[in-house]
Amino acid sequence: MSDGNVVEKLCCASCGIEEVDDIKLKECADCDLVRYCSDGCQREHKSQHEEACKKRAAELRDELLFRQPDSSHRGDCPICCLPMPLDRSKSTIMTCCSIVICDGCEHANQMREIEGKLQQTCPFCRKPTPSTVEEGDKQRMKRVEANDPVSMRNEGVDHYDKGDYSSAFECFTKSAELGDAEAHHSLALLYHKGHGVGKDEGKEMYHLKEAAIGGHPKARSNLAWHELKNDNIERAVKHLIVAATLGCDLSIKALMSMFKEGDVKKEVLAAALRAHQAAVDATKSPQREAAEQYRRT
Repeated sequence: MSDGNVVEKLCCASCGIEEVDDIKLKECADCDLVRYCSDGCQREHKSQHEEACKKRAAELRDELLFRQPDSSHRGDCPICCLPMPLDRSKSTIMTCCSIVICDGCEHANQMREIEGKLQQTCPFCRKPTPSTVEEGDKQRMKRVEANDPVSMRNEGVDHYDKGDYSSAFECFTKSAELGDAEAHHSLALLYHKGHGVGKDEGKEMYHLKEAAIGGHPKARSNLAWHELKNDNIERAVKHLIVAATLGCDLSIKALMSMFKEGDVKKEVLAAALRAHQAAVDATKSPQREAAEQYRRT
């Protein structure tokens, strides 16, 4: 930040009063360029600040959008603390607590119970495993009623699969409001297809970006496709690199294709390949390999 900007932020951008004693300045809600002593000053200064504000707000949004997430939207397994595989078939959601467990920990728990002739319980909360589908449904609905975002989103998936798009939209919206990146991605698909809502590319893009910020690699790939469609190759490559670093195979394949077309430099592709492999390797463990082998037999 320049010295001029620092000085501007020490006083009200409208009336020029300094922040001293009981005079407190508040930052513009959309950017970090100016501060005001009152709502009145902010309204008076709006016409002068609006253009710069919009430009800076867009810059801040891009900084957030292209920031590399610490992990994918799937996070870590709460038991082994290793990153979750992007493949959802390699994990299990527990109906009792809505916690997602990797197959390695689920399999290890099952083997422990079989060998010890123990009662089957949830690997996380240790509640007894439901003995019937009906009991499991009751547990799931209890989590939905408690506004659990994961259960709410899965309830939306059930409604969607049954063709009840309006109920699916309602569930996805509630889950997204609670911060679920997968729900944002589902909402983007609804707006794209016009299922349960009117087609709206603006809202589709908003939810794709929210999902991407939350670490959703597929949302990143979709954003990259939109950027390529608009000939924004540099932005598309940025999205694909972020997704590849999270372990997304689709993004790596896209980067390789763009490399062949001359749109991606060799060193950029090489770095992305290394980051992708590191992300994939981080999801591996002997327990997960044992679960995979057991599933194949």
